[in-house]
Amino acid sequence: MRKRSLLILFIFSLTIFLCLADYSYSQKKLKVFISVDMEGIAGIVHGDHTSSSGKDYGIARRWMTEEANAAIRGALEAGATEIVVNDSHGSMRNVIASELNPAAFLITGSPKLLSMMQGLDQSYDAVIFIGYHARAGTKDGVLDHTISGGTIYSIKVNGSEMSEAELNALIAGWHDVPVVLIAGDAAICEQTKKSLGGELEVAVVKRAVGRYAAKTLTPQKAQELIQKKTKIALEKRNKIKPFKQKAPYRFDVNFLRSSMADMAELVPQVERTGGRSVRFVIDDYIKGFKLLRALIYLAR
Repeated sequence: MRKRSLLILFIFSLTIFLCLADYSYSQKKLKVFISVDMEGIAGIVHGDHTSSSGKDYGIARRWMTEEANAAIRGALEAGATEIVVNDSHGSMRNVIASELNPAAFLITGSPKLLSMMQGLDQSYDAVIFIGYHARAGTKDGVLDHTISGGTIYSIKVNGSEMSEAELNALIAGWHDVPVVLIAGDAAICEQTKKSLGGELEVAVVKRAVGRYAAKTLTPQKAQELIQKKTKIALEKRNKIKPFKQKAPYRFDVNFLRSSMADMAELVPQVERTGGRSVRFVIDDYIKGFKLLRALIYLAR
């Protein structure tokens, strides 16, 4: 009888130990996704910075890489166990792989099905946006545009005008993952504070003095701010709700020219709503985002 009691006690103790070990492991896990654009990086104000043919592109991509590194350092300080950086600008071959912190994985190149959010799924705990910019038509937004400056005038989802940050945040929300930090110019930080919620952390690295000029932090100061804000944002991640809208999703796309809407209207699911505008309605946001990307490529 005593042996049986000891055996039961041993099994019970072992079960408790394994449960505590599993809980401890789950508590330590922190998987972070970082999407890095370019127009919102400190010091960047012109196409010469953001285009691979521009004379200032070399130094600008280094600033971009270093802001990503700053976010990585902040994530590691917060206890991140896995970090993925997605190069999210233009050709998506801007981040200098040899200079990126080796603690992170890099997703580079294009096209990618989910573009700036490629690789994100429900296994992540938080999303961070670095180098983001205001939506097209924003007063005092540095290099403001939405996805394609030569194609898109505006994009609305369920009646709300979207920036790239908000479109991408909806992808994160679809996977129940919160966007916890946005770093960029003052305009995008103000826009996303209103739409994504007041708990969102922001790192303002510059303020526009017109579309092609800004009062900016030096790269070093911007990187220090991003590192600090990343740690704060990740430590409070459970207080930040994923950004969501209810299905069905109504996409209203307003192009720059009527010929672009002509091309988009060729897709059977798409309805013409004006000289330069089209609409489609869909229940699955990810499929809707992919269709949006296809329409933009077609319009070009």
